Amino acid sequence: MSIAMQSLMRRLAPAAILAAALAVSPGARAQQYPNQDIHFICVFPPGSGADVLVRYFAEKVRPLTGKNVIIENRSGAGGNIGIEYVARAKPDGYTVLVHGASGVAASMSLFKNPPVDVGKTIQVAATINRQPFMVLVDAKSPHKTLADLTAAMKAKGDKASYATAAPFGTVVGEVYKLGAGIKAREVTYKNAVDSLNEQLSGVLDYSVHDPVYAMAQQREGRLRILAVSTAERLKANPDIPTLKEQGVSELNMMGWWAAMVPAGTPQPAIDQINKWFMQVVGSDETREFLAKFGGDQLLLDSAKGQDLFLKEIELWREFVKISKIEPQG
Repeated sequence: MSIAMQSLMRRLAPAAILAAALAVSPGARAQQYPNQDIHFICVFPPGSGADVLVRYFAEKVRPLTGKNVIIENRSGAGGNIGIEYVARAKPDGYTVLVHGASGVAASMSLFKNPPVDVGKTIQVAATINRQPFMVLVDAKSPHKTLADLTAAMKAKGDKASYATAAPFGTVVGEVYKLGAGIKAREVTYKNAVDSLNEQLSGVLDYSVHDPVYAMAQQREGRLRILAVSTAERLKANPDIPTLKEQGVSELNMMGWWAAMVPAGTPQPAIDQINKWFMQVVGSDETREFLAKFGGDQLLLDSAKGQDLFLKEIELWREFVKISKIEPQG
């Protein structure tokens, strides 16, 4: 090789190395995920039942990532503060909303002007669980079945009343009334626990609440669960019949949780998040943990999770019409 050729090769070498590095950089960057702390966003305040669930998954996912998993509580505005924060976050896999995907979907119909279009700005990375809402009576009540309650409420007419504390409860309560042909009056509360004393004192005839509250009250012997809102019985509650099998509703009203990221997050990061959560969710320990919250494991890949999420957005438009919920301003 001539001296001139050797000189040319030396000049071209740095450029060739840089070009090679740029050529593989997308894959290299994907393989590096995660290379910094990951933030789990909780839309409820610290110490709440939902916060406990988010912290459980942060604890279990952390050792799989090799990085810190930091919990940020961004509560308020019916969850919209946290949802908007995630939707507008950098789509890099480091901001993860751990929340009820059904609740995120419902936000499009429950608010007149939702801050973001979640169908376009939120991507499901991994599913976690599915859980129903529940119809409850006082544990000392003579009503042992939903048919017993229905007969009694028909006799009371418009003097009957029941408690709710969430839009999902309002929907399930309305569907029960329509299917059973009763005229009970809904009384709404800020929190489910706020309705307990009035239910135990007989001011309220029944209630429709979330499974975390319902299961806890049944365990304590205060309330009795008569029905769940899912189309099929859950493994966590195999002895509790559904509204459907009791002839009240054909709807499958299921709340479900997921790990969600901003739309546009690279697929390799989404796949990795899904892998972490599926490993945790699929364990016996998590199955037992979720059962305490009245739910079953839900193991779906990100594509099927997103399909379910988009269908849920449409379902909630129908739910709001059925229950005549007035969207909030």
